[in-house]
Amino acid sequence: MTAEKVLRAHAQLVADEAANLWRETPLPENAFELCADLARRYAPKLGVRTLDSLHVACALELKAARFWTFDERQAKLAKAAGFKIT
Repeated sequence: MTAEKVLRAHAQLVADEAANLWRETPLPENAFELCADLARRYAPKLGVRTLDSLHVACALELKAARFWTFDERQAKLAKAAGFKIT
């Protein structure tokens, strides 16, 4: 990305947060342990990476109703963990 595109993306992220489209929350206490467990169980067959596992672990710990992603591997992991993919 160019520096200009980065600045525009950041400005949009800030605007979306101000519009309450998303909110920042601390990582759940058990997220890293669950991340490691997901990685051990699913990484070999799904090819997921650490951040994929951490994202799904946080969603599980935060009791998310749905999982939103554009990443195919992350979506496969989320589905394997029981999420409906949006």
